[in-house]
Amino acid sequence: MAQLEASRRDFLTSAAVAVGAAALPMALATDAQAVPLAMARRDVVPYRVGHWLPSDRRVLNLWLAALKDEARAQAKPIEPEVAAFRALIENDADIYMYFHQMFEELPSAPEFKTDPTGEPQVDNYETMLLLINHILTTAPTYNETGLVGFPINAILDWPMGTPGGFAAFLNDKVNVRLKKILDQWSRFLASPPSAYVLNEDPTTGWFGRDALKKMPNFVEDYVCDPKAPHWGFTSWDDFFTRRFRDGRRPVAAPDDGSVIVNACESAPYKIARAVKAMDRYWIKSQPYSLRHMFGDDPAHSDFVGGTIYQAFLSATSYHRWHSPVTGTIVRTWNIDGSYYSETPAVHFDPAAPNESQGYITEVAARAVVLIKADNPQIGLMAFLAVGMAEVSSCEVTLKAGQHVKKGDQIGTFHFGGSTHCLIFRPGVEVEFDLGGQTPGLDATNIKINTAIARVKG
Repeated sequence: MAQLEASRRDFLTSAAVAVGAAALPMALATDAQAVPLAMARRDVVPYRVGHWLPSDRRVLNLWLAALKDEARAQAKPIEPEVAAFRALIENDADIYMYFHQMFEELPSAPEFKTDPTGEPQVDNYETMLLLINHILTTAPTYNETGLVGFPINAILDWPMGTPGGFAAFLNDKVNVRLKKILDQWSRFLASPPSAYVLNEDPTTGWFGRDALKKMPNFVEDYVCDPKAPHWGFTSWDDFFTRRFRDGRRPVAAPDDGSVIVNACESAPYKIARAVKAMDRYWIKSQPYSLRHMFGDDPAHSDFVGGTIYQAFLSATSYHRWHSPVTGTIVRTWNIDGSYYSETPAVHFDPAAPNESQGYITEVAARAVVLIKADNPQIGLMAFLAVGMAEVSSCEVTLKAGQHVKKGDQIGTFHFGGSTHCLIFRPGVEVEFDLGGQTPGLDATNIKINTAIARVKG
């Protein structure tokens, strides 16, 4: 598996200049009036996909300007993991080159060069490290513009779309250091000091006026106590991984083994059939490549020619995973991967890696859960949890040999955006019913435990 992962990364890294340069010519125009392709092709809407980042780049620029001022004013001591990341950048010749190229290769259009105050955008790795260092001891406040998640992703959003960024964020040594940084932040977010944002401030508090408009029926839906400090949550992570009250998400057809339910509170992204063992997943259509999705585990061969359903979660959603079927947990494993890689085929994604969700199933940090359904018409199936950007932990909460009922919890994402897949073997005839929705980036959440498919036969 390690050899496959290394060869995959080596190939993609060597292809970064060729593939990236071929994919980016329109966005890399030198005309100061040029508009990035990714921005030109969208209408401005209040949120980007999943409500993780605002659609208006000006809002993001203002946030970055304020973050820079705050970081410089507070001048926090450099966190050890940030210092180690700096040492890696400066002591490795290839990585040093990549972290200069990713900023130098940004287009000269105003959107990439200055923020609304006239100050330079994040345009060098020193500023990048300053901001990351500041973020590691802060928790996300609510923001009605949509900037409620992905603060590190916001810093890297444009650079990760360059050929230099493409190479850097597939580098194994870079991802080892990023994992350690995200693990450190995860520890802070799971600690009591992070609960300071769980307050009732009308605009920035998670129990304030604006936030509760986006999370209607919060008290009725989730286990909480509005009379307790921080409504009973002990940390930001405790709030993020909150649980539904009993009965709020009833399991559809609990005794009907032919009915498959939604494993996450998520919006449908793609359905693919006759999936290949290996494919060119970095191209525009982002086909699935099972061997890479499974981290070269032999289990992938059971699913060649089968069906994949992928869906994505939103910022204010429930983030635990539940079993889509009744059955037995056969095996689980985690796969280390990238955190800020996007396919060059999407050019500059203003909310990366949202438009790379097919691609990241092969390269991002992820977890695999194999389940043998009691219904033999389904038999062996897989649930694939995929971390996006700030997710540094896909936590499986069950072990091999345990029997689960449809709707039982099997794991959880921690802070960050997320996507997931249900994977079925060839010959399993799955008929989907997504409530009239067409899978894609404009889809909306389907409640967890809701019937989304039925196996025929």
